[in-house]
Amino acid sequence: MPRQLPVDELVSDPYPIYAALRAEGPAAAVEVRPGYQVWMVTRYVEARQALANPALGNDPGNGRWMADVVGDAVNAAMNKHLLRADPPDHTRLRRLVSKAFSGTRVAALAPWISKLADELLDRIEPGEKVDLLDSFALPLPLQVICELLGIPAGDRHLFRDWSDVIISGAHQRDRYKDMAEALVAYVQRLTAVKRADPQDDLLSDLISVRDDDDQLSDQELTAMVVLLLFAGHETTMNLLGTGLFLLLTHPEQWAALRADRSLVPAAVEEMLRYEAPLRTAFPRYAREGVQIGDVTIPVGAVVMIALQSANHDERRYVSNDDFDLARTSATHLAFGHGIHFCVGAPLARLEGRIAFNALLDRYESISLAVPPEDLRWRFSTLIRGLESLPVIGTEAVSRQRQ
Repeated sequence: MPRQLPVDELVSDPYPIYAALRAEGPAAAVEVRPGYQVWMVTRYVEARQALANPALGNDPGNGRWMADVVGDAVNAAMNKHLLRADPPDHTRLRRLVSKAFSGTRVAALAPWISKLADELLDRIEPGEKVDLLDSFALPLPLQVICELLGIPAGDRHLFRDWSDVIISGAHQRDRYKDMAEALVAYVQRLTAVKRADPQDDLLSDLISVRDDDDQLSDQELTAMVVLLLFAGHETTMNLLGTGLFLLLTHPEQWAALRADRSLVPAAVEEMLRYEAPLRTAFPRYAREGVQIGDVTIPVGAVVMIALQSANHDERRYVSNDDFDLARTSATHLAFGHGIHFCVGAPLARLEGRIAFNALLDRYESISLAVPPEDLRWRFSTLIRGLESLPVIGTEAVSRQRQ
């Protein structure tokens, strides 16, 4: 009989649940919501192996409830992307997208991202109580991915509401249909504009990219834009917001960063390990019986790979539940592993390094404006992120002299 996981606890504090599951074995049959049984992989070694196991493919029933709500056409336009594809389709899609999502394009954004970070912080008065999630952690990655894709500046505010509802998924079914239809219609209209008048942006590149006369279909193109928009700002927003929360609740680590900026890249990796923005990888489907350690997962089972649990596995990490910027291992699974490793990982890391350096430049100290226990985590079984982050910052002396 599968264990029913307490969803509220899984959202607010999942780590004791994960620790108990890891103690029992590398994988366990659980219900993540009533009637939805999955096998959850919780240990690091087995999670890494499962992420690269071709016998664990795209779940053919995954997202079926979405199709029931919005219809097959809109559902396909939302989901026919890399994370829901298997080889050879995945190989083809990734090859086409990678040509447009190049390291050169990402690196060229660094000066603009730094300027944007400073401009966002300029709007905050010293000593002012402010929600740094809304004023900094959200608009920075949202502006970056919209700039990269070529989303007009006047339209970018639309994506916050769309994202909140769509990430919540089945928990906001009553609003999902309207938001999904509006998002797909918007992307399709913008694609038509870019097709007629290409610009120097990623969406124009995705429209035109070809490989041996192969190109993205209309549904694949729309789905890839939707994926890049959400993955491009949701995960990085939560990296920035949750990462800062960790620094504020571990002031000795903030002091260590101020004393040694060379720790910033390692700090970003430890934030990703300690509070991975994605709780789990996208669900997989066992095409055949799969061995996970000493556990046999039956054919046809849905498999969820708990990235957060793997990143806290005591078998992999010394002092696994300590937030430690001196940790040198960057082999966490926050970006996944194998063929589905996040194509946007270099951009997220770049934004993280720039954002935390900008905060260190700006503030001598930052403190939470409310007790930590008053903060709430977003109700999502996929995303790990705070609803808000109210803080008060003391401006650095070097800034005050300007």
